[in-house]
Amino acid sequence: MQIDDQTLKDLEFETIRLWLLQFARGETAKSRIEKLRPLPKTSEIKYQLDKTDELLQIRLIKESFPALDFEELVDEIKLLPKKNASIQLEGFMKIHQASHLVNSILYFFDKREKEFPLLYESLSDVYYTKELIEKIEKVFDPNGKVKDEASITLSEIRSEIKLLRKKINQNFERELKKLIKNNVLGDTRESFISERRVLTVLSSHKRAVPGSILGSSNSGSYTYIEPNSTVALNNELELLIDDERKEIFKILQLLKADLLDHFDLIVGYQAVLTEFDFINSKMRLAFLLNCTKPSITEELELELIDAYHPILWKKNQDSKKKTFPQHVQMDKFSRMLVISGPNAGGKSITLKTIGMLQVMLQSGLLVPVNGNSKMCIFDNITSDIGDNQSISDELSTYSYRLKRMKHFLEIANKKTLLLIDEFGTGSDPDLGGALAEAIFEALCNKKCYGVITTHYSNIKLKANQLKNARNGCMLFNTETLEPLYKFSTGQPGSSFTFEVATINGIPEEIISQAKEKLDQKKVEMDKLLSDLQKEKSYLTRLTKEHISSQELTQEIQSDFEDKKSAFTVKLEQLKKSTIDNERFIQLGKKTSAFISRYNGRSRKKTINDSLLEDVRKYLAVEKSKIDEVQIIQKTKAAIKHAPKPLSKKQKKITKPVSDNHNREKIKVGSQVKLITTKQAGIVEEIKGDQLTVTFGFLRMKVELGKLTWIQD
Repeated sequence: MQIDDQTLKDLEFETIRLWLLQFARGETAKSRIEKLRPLPKTSEIKYQLDKTDELLQIRLIKESFPALDFEELVDEIKLLPKKNASIQLEGFMKIHQASHLVNSILYFFDKREKEFPLLYESLSDVYYTKELIEKIEKVFDPNGKVKDEASITLSEIRSEIKLLRKKINQNFERELKKLIKNNVLGDTRESFISERRVLTVLSSHKRAVPGSILGSSNSGSYTYIEPNSTVALNNELELLIDDERKEIFKILQLLKADLLDHFDLIVGYQAVLTEFDFINSKMRLAFLLNCTKPSITEELELELIDAYHPILWKKNQDSKKKTFPQHVQMDKFSRMLVISGPNAGGKSITLKTIGMLQVMLQSGLLVPVNGNSKMCIFDNITSDIGDNQSISDELSTYSYRLKRMKHFLEIANKKTLLLIDEFGTGSDPDLGGALAEAIFEALCNKKCYGVITTHYSNIKLKANQLKNARNGCMLFNTETLEPLYKFSTGQPGSSFTFEVATINGIPEEIISQAKEKLDQKKVEMDKLLSDLQKEKSYLTRLTKEHISSQELTQEIQSDFEDKKSAFTVKLEQLKKSTIDNERFIQLGKKTSAFISRYNGRSRKKTINDSLLEDVRKYLAVEKSKIDEVQIIQKTKAAIKHAPKPLSKKQKKITKPVSDNHNREKIKVGSQVKLITTKQAGIVEEIKGDQLTVTFGFLRMKVELGKLTWIQD
């Protein structure tokens, strides 16, 4: 894979590296990022993309992944195998920290190996164990200091040191109190020299204080004296401190030997943590830029949906400006994309967006596009962007460009992506345009892919003539001539040269003179392109308005249907409620009439007998109505759930059952019954297999197969 440094420089890929460096913790990951460039193998590109995407998914679903807070173990790994080498106290704590962190990561991926297979695979050289942690914690306390209990000897030495320091302080305090009364001390009274507590004595009284002189102040006003009562004790203390130092060295060497048994695991810690540091840096960049992983196709095709240039997007985000996404398609039938249109319309940004995203993807980085986008892998990505004149090589801009064109013609093949900005400029417009057209056609014949921006009409025409090339343009507001920063394929764009000049105040007579100096065909073509773009903008606006109207109509219709359905349900409920209310009103009126007839004052026992008889009759009638309704409901349910009778074809195949003879007897006036509920009825009418049967007060249509004959 060939992607030269000039292309990475043209596309400002170094900015992406600098952003990644901000997210890296250790020097190993930072070193990898500084060397980051497109990878040579497609399999490695996909592997890196998938690993980064797995960690991004963990971040997006807000899983509690362990924080990658660690220090690298480079020095410790070098020193562990060396017999006489010693590891600093901090080194053991770094191993302790690494072991704890790797255990946490292993615990996180436990039972998640199918969900995040590549990240899980990265842990193949490490395993969960607390042995290293326990060995280190046996020696060190939480503050990273060697414990008194690390050995019996160390415990004894520190006990002696503690007692000796107490005695030194007691003797010193006694001398201090005595000399304060004698007024021979300075204002500070005491100090420390070489970790020994000394008296700050006025130099004029130094002979009055017995002890060892350890120094004096810069001015000579004070003399620092160690009292005789603490000299011998301090000497003994120094010996004990030296014993402590030797014992700690011995303890740490034993611990080092214990850790050496786990050397491969510690090497694994370094590999795992630096790998996760690198992946995490890429993931955090992807999260910052709203990146995702597009589909990687084997075919040479490109479809960028809602694509952003990451540097432009970040800059606009910081300035609270809107960034317009681009939609670009390229395949073997439209390999060469020629972008035209006015200056400052976004042609170069579109070109750089395609180039930057391709370089990012092939470097194993997720890209800021819609997840439905498709991208492929190119063997060569090379560019000619901007003014690259070289003073040292005495090259003009045009000479440099010609050298780049020569290079493009040499390397171009069907797996090459060329990025050429302002194609053909830098020389006489007619001559340079003719040469550019010839080079363009030669590149097309090489079957390479290319994104080219140009103002040259002959290049636009050639792109329209070649079957594997396609024109595209950056859209402008045709009324205000303000750029819309949106890319559209299918037609070349007008440069709007004269329109822009008019808006910027150039007198009309000068513009007319300029038009007269031009070939009339060029003027007519530019006007045609301008008119086409205006018409396309108008049609696009009408299409959007039509789609918006359709969506609004569907929304209103859907809302109407929902409300209609709700009103229908409510109406049915109101009808039922009205019927129930009317029934209750009638019951209330009847009950009120019975109450009015009731005579509670007469002592005659039979005075209310007729009333009670009427009440009983009324209740009996009402009860029969309720029973009738229940019978009707049961009958309807039985008929609904009864098995369907056999079809004519099934009747031919199926042997007749014994009940068929009884069904043949059924005629008008016959007494029949339902097979499922045994409810009896009278046949009133027969039409084929459909019979009208009266069940008490209910008259229903029933299929013949659901009935059996009783009698005529």
